[in-house]
Amino acid sequence: MHNLPKISIITPSFNQVKFLERTILSVINQKYPNLEYIIVDGGSTDGSVEIIKKYQNQLAWWVSEKDNGQTHAINKGLLKASGELIGWQNSDDIYYKDAFYNLAIFAKKNPDVDLIVGDMMIINEEDKKIRDIKYVTPTYNSVLAEGMVLSNQASFWRKKIHKDIGYLDEKYQYSFDREWFLRVLKYYKAKHFSYFFGAIRQHKDTKSKTMSYKFKEEQIMIMSGKNLSFYKVLFYKFRRTILTILNGNLKYVFRGINRRIFK
Repeated sequence: MHNLPKISIITPSFNQVKFLERTILSVINQKYPNLEYIIVDGGSTDGSVEIIKKYQNQLAWWVSEKDNGQTHAINKGLLKASGELIGWQNSDDIYYKDAFYNLAIFAKKNPDVDLIVGDMMIINEEDKKIRDIKYVTPTYNSVLAEGMVLSNQASFWRKKIHKDIGYLDEKYQYSFDREWFLRVLKYYKAKHFSYFFGAIRQHKDTKSKTMSYKFKEEQIMIMSGKNLSFYKVLFYKFRRTILTILNGNLKYVFRGINRRIFK
């Protein structure tokens, strides 16, 4: 546990007072000794700033000012980040206990891996678990074929990536994560770590529910000229199923099949 790598976490936030404190505590309660935590608030007026100030002594940097949306906010944080390992956590989502220690150990054991992808949980407004999501090692083509077969709630990457491919593309405000991970996977090695790093929260005000048509519009833009054939899409779906089974998650696969049949 000596010489733990520095981990930088960015939380973009705007008027998320209901969940923001839980997100902050999920980061600082890790008690990780080499943590750089950055919060970029978009000028909230709902009491979020008061919550941030409550924990400001444990933050490396924070700001509350008008910005150009979530992508811009994350980029502001990424430009400040100096950690060897970087990730962002939305202001209504959380990390699980010991996530950073386990990330650090995995990263030290796999120095050739640039993108580390863990598993995540879906939770409700009261933090109760709805269901788990288990991933496999993603590739550029698997994200083209199936979409987000990984999540920012459970993904981290090495800082050197930004020196080579830059930052998030700010022309996207909804599906920017898919565009970002496609760029990363096109040039860098990823590896799945069978560990639940964190959770995504389902609630009525999430952008994926209130602005679903915007996600679809941006998906079309991102996929322009990149769509795979029907048979390649089928291949990557089959690949994910087989790898999930080989990872020892046969029951998980059966649960997924039952959910699709009886939903």
